[in-house]
Amino acid sequence: MRIIDLFCGCGGFSFGFQLANPQNRISLAIDNDFRAIRTYVENIKVSRTLTKDIRKIHSNDILNLINPYKPDIVIASPPCEPFSVANPNRQKSAYNQLYSDKIGRLVLDTIRIIIDLEPIVFLIENVPQLASIELKELIIHEFSRSQYEKIHFNMLESSAFGVPSYRKRIFISNVELKSGSDTLGVSVREAFQSLPTPNLEMINHETVPLSPKIARKIAKTPPGGAVVYFKGSHGRVFRNFIRLLLNQPSPTVMGKSRFIHPYDKRLCTVREHARLMSYPDDFHFYGTIEWQYNQVGESVPPLMAKAVAQQIQTRFLKT
Repeated sequence: MRIIDLFCGCGGFSFGFQLANPQNRISLAIDNDFRAIRTYVENIKVSRTLTKDIRKIHSNDILNLINPYKPDIVIASPPCEPFSVANPNRQKSAYNQLYSDKIGRLVLDTIRIIIDLEPIVFLIENVPQLASIELKELIIHEFSRSQYEKIHFNMLESSAFGVPSYRKRIFISNVELKSGSDTLGVSVREAFQSLPTPNLEMINHETVPLSPKIARKIAKTPPGGAVVYFKGSHGRVFRNFIRLLLNQPSPTVMGKSRFIHPYDKRLCTVREHARLMSYPDDFHFYGTIEWQYNQVGESVPPLMAKAVAQQIQTRFLKT
C-alpha cells in the first residue's frame, strides 16, 4: 500500500502501518516541525518528507512529489487542541472550533487534500470531541462534495489493542473499523518490565531534574495521586504529575503529561512514556527532552495504528 502521512509527527501512525506489513510504502510524510521530522526519518522507511505548513501546500505539489503514483491511503493526525476538553481556551461553538480557530481549520485542509488526492482509504485521527453531533455534521458536509458516500466516525480505545495506556480516539474514515478486545489490557508493570534504572547509555532513558519543591511533593504522592491540578474547558479539572498504578494501563499520555514512576521518587523517563505508548526501545526520539516528551504524547500509538492497518488490509483492499 502506498501511503501519505499528513501531520506525521514522530511517526507512530506510519510505524504502525509498517508493523502491519513491512512492504507498506510511505510515499510522503509531511509536518511543519523539523524536530519531529528528524525523529521520523531516523526510524521509518519513507520515500520523501516535506517540512512545511499544510496550509501552504497545494494538492498538485503532493502529486508532483509522488509522481507517477497516487496514494492508496492518506493518514492524518491534525492538532487536537481546538477540540480537546483539556484546552481551557476552547471555543464554545463547534462551528468556531472548526472554521474560526486557525488550528482547527487544519482539519479542513486535511479534508481538502484527501478529496483532491482521492485515496482508496483515508483516516483522520483526533480526540473524541471531533465526533460531537455538531462537528460530525460539519465534517460530513465538508465531505459531501467528494466521492466518499459514507463517512464513519470510528471510536477506538488504544488499551484494547495492547497499548499499555488508555487513549480514546476517533478515526474518521470512509471505512468502518472494529473495536478491539474488552479485556483490561497491558499494565504499567508489564510495560516497564526489563527496563533498567535510568541511565545515559540507554537512549531517551535519562532522569529529569526536579526542583526541591516538586521533588518533595512527588515523594509524598501516593499511587494514583497527582501533584498538579488544572482546569480545562467548562471548568473541568484535569491532573498532571500522576503517580502511575502498577496493575493497570496508564492514563492517557499527552504531550504535556508527566507521570511519576510507580514507586521511585522521580518522573518517568521519555523511554518509559514511549513504552506506555507501545514504542519499541529501538525507536529513538530526537530534540530536547521536552520535545521528546511532546513527540511521544502527541503521536498515534504504534500498536493501535497497526491494528487499524490490519483491518484495512484484510477487510477492504482485498476487494
